[in-house]
Amino acid sequence: MDYHKVSKEILQLVGGEENVQSVIHCMTRLRFNLHDNAKADRSRLEQMDGVMGTNISGEQFQIIIGNNVPKVYKALLENSGLSEENTKGASGQKKNVLSALFDVISGVFTPILPAIAGAGMIKGLLALAVTFGWMAETSQVHTILTAIGDGAFYFLPMLLAVSAARKFGSNPYVAAAIAGAILHPDLTALLGSGKSISFIGLPVTAATYSSTVIPILLAIWMTSYVEKWIDRVTPSSLKLIVVPTLTLVIVVPVTLITVGPLGAILGDYLSVGVNYLFDHAGIVAMILLAGTFSLIIMTGMHYALVPIMINNIAQNGHDYILPAMFLANMGQAGASFAVFLKSKNKKFKSLAFTTSITALMGITEPAMYGVNMRLKRPFAAALIGGAAGGAFYGVTGVASYIVGGNAGLPSIPIFIGPTFLYAVIGLVISFAAGTAAAYLIGFEDVQAEGSNETAEKAPEMKVDGEMIHSPIKGEVKALSEVNDSVFSAEIMGKGFAIVPEEGLAVAPVSGIITAVFKTKHAIGITSDRGAEVLIHIGLDTVQLDGRHFDVLVKEGDNVSPGDPLVSFDIEKIKAAGYDVITPVIITNTDQYAVTAVKESGTVKTNEALLALS
Repeated sequence: MDYHKVSKEILQLVGGEENVQSVIHCMTRLRFNLHDNAKADRSRLEQMDGVMGTNISGEQFQIIIGNNVPKVYKALLENSGLSEENTKGASGQKKNVLSALFDVISGVFTPILPAIAGAGMIKGLLALAVTFGWMAETSQVHTILTAIGDGAFYFLPMLLAVSAARKFGSNPYVAAAIAGAILHPDLTALLGSGKSISFIGLPVTAATYSSTVIPILLAIWMTSYVEKWIDRVTPSSLKLIVVPTLTLVIVVPVTLITVGPLGAILGDYLSVGVNYLFDHAGIVAMILLAGTFSLIIMTGMHYALVPIMINNIAQNGHDYILPAMFLANMGQAGASFAVFLKSKNKKFKSLAFTTSITALMGITEPAMYGVNMRLKRPFAAALIGGAAGGAFYGVTGVASYIVGGNAGLPSIPIFIGPTFLYAVIGLVISFAAGTAAAYLIGFEDVQAEGSNETAEKAPEMKVDGEMIHSPIKGEVKALSEVNDSVFSAEIMGKGFAIVPEEGLAVAPVSGIITAVFKTKHAIGITSDRGAEVLIHIGLDTVQLDGRHFDVLVKEGDNVSPGDPLVSFDIEKIKAAGYDVITPVIITNTDQYAVTAVKESGTVKTNEALLALS
């Protein structure tokens, strides 16, 4: 895969860099906050090689890439002015409370997951080494590795403070200082002493802040308002000293007196509530959660559960939610494996086997989107597999004891504890049940390319004698000469390009105007015989926002070859720094055999350039 090419195409299809408020990535998805989701072309994104699907969760626009998402993300940053801290202002879209909450949770927790996952895996492997007698708990090696594994969890408020500050728009280093203050050893000792504590006469509630989630999130949310207010009223010459000083002096005490204890109480009740649910309705709760977790993953809402998982382990030493995610993934792997066993299409059979292995490793999107959802019935079978394992986990009380890694076989150490053996058995049950259910339910197999059945089912879309004329006077060029990968690689379709000599574009076919872009730089026409023609005047001229263009038609107008469509000022467009080369694309090229009538040289308007048959 050419990651740079893919990243450029993705950026263009989400509406260009100017439409991106921020972008991050998780294990399998690029997660965009766009100024306007409507500008993203979902259908074309989903047809791209390297893209498995798209999803909108809350207001977040997600592009599902799979295992290669870090490389695509890196290329995206390299090929644009975006950065990991990119924020170009708030989106103009109004969000509801639930969407805003999910956006905050996803934005805060996604960046810190690698640290949590790495530390969690070290803790799990260390527990495994002790269990099998490979390492003594009294050894210095064990002490050092324990510190490495516990560090990210003990100082979790500090990681969250930095991430939350970036999300809320406050200074991340001041936020880290706030977290450092509430974790200070002397303060921790004072809060744990059992003595009555006060600050300038106000009572301070004793609470433990290490390994907590909610108190620091509330504190940094409050900080974002306090810091901005102080910054607004402070003279520029004093900002460097006054703003951080007052922010720390105000926020830390208020956190200790009100916000921190409130967060600690909320965290306690949250953990108690989850435990109560699984203690009193364990079987039903686990069946429902494991059986529907794939649906939660589809929406990306599983990241909203991360703080609950971390909080459960911090408060109770175990968690029931992550095991359900493991079972759902095993069900997806099993269903995809059944497709591998039963499919007669060699190419698809290979895909099913590969994605089944990937799902076993904890990355389910390839199996879910590429195989199971594509065939529909195997996806239902995967849900059955997850529910079957959930029933077993509900009976045996399986829990995870750390948060780390993907929900796949490499992360099995998270189960090390009293229910470890049951955990392994449950994973086997989900995989086997998913396989059996998909095999028995069956599916409509993907037909091999070129098979008779495929040929019989393929709709006959071709037409005879469609001729595409030049809409502009100038020099004709091959699309490969256009300095834009979307056009030069013929991603949108085949066609030609014109370097214009005159600033007028006319209709290249008889048909109806189906699209007039607000920025006036592009026109879409559907010919009377079904050809979909796009005339794109210049490269990146969308950024001119209609300046130097004058549209002479409107959507729904009927036109004939030679009818004026758009006038434009070539010299002013060039002076603004834009290339005026104009691609003319047949966007439904796949329905035709395309023959070039003229590939180079000077052309006049209405001169035939492409023949479609």
